[in-house]
Amino acid sequence: MKKAILFFGVIFVLGVPLLPAQSANDPALKPIINNFSARDYSTGAVTRAELDLIVQAGVRAPSASNRQEWHFTVVQDQALAKQLVPQTTDGNVLIVVSAPGNPATKERSVLDCGLAAQSMFLAAQALGLGARQYTSPIAGINNNFKSALGLPQGHDAVIVVRIGRLPAGVDAVSSASVRKSKEEVVTYK
Repeated sequence: MKKAILFFGVIFVLGVPLLPAQSANDPALKPIINNFSARDYSTGAVTRAELDLIVQAGVRAPSASNRQEWHFTVVQDQALAKQLVPQTTDGNVLIVVSAPGNPATKERSVLDCGLAAQSMFLAAQALGLGARQYTSPIAGINNNFKSALGLPQGHDAVIVVRIGRLPAGVDAVSSASVRKSKEEVVTYK
């Protein structure tokens, strides 16, 4: 115990930080600050190991009251994927995030699904893959594809995450939509 106190005392006196300085180049912040929703994908399968890491990021996402009501349906069947999201390129994977349609908890569940989708989106990008989130096909999925997807009883699709390989040279400048500036969307008080 005395050795631990001495060690931390020396660190404090010397001013040596225990954690690395946070900056835009920090490995944890880099995928968040530099992320973009890729429009262009090349062919080539996403590996099972990559999918497992991406899904694990979704499973570990924050959840209101730790309810974790989400369900992840990983769509690797290319014909089904193209029916759900016509822009799907060969080798892309779709992850349909669904939650129960219970009116009492729906807002929390939708938020949780968004957080899980964002975690998977960022994990895909950290692995060097492209990712894009879709909400526009949700009505069609809920009306026509619930049984084909095997969504759990009482669940509705909330968001779809598309993951795939990026062509060489694709980046936020060449592939993504223009983002609003920080000054346009942030107020400090």
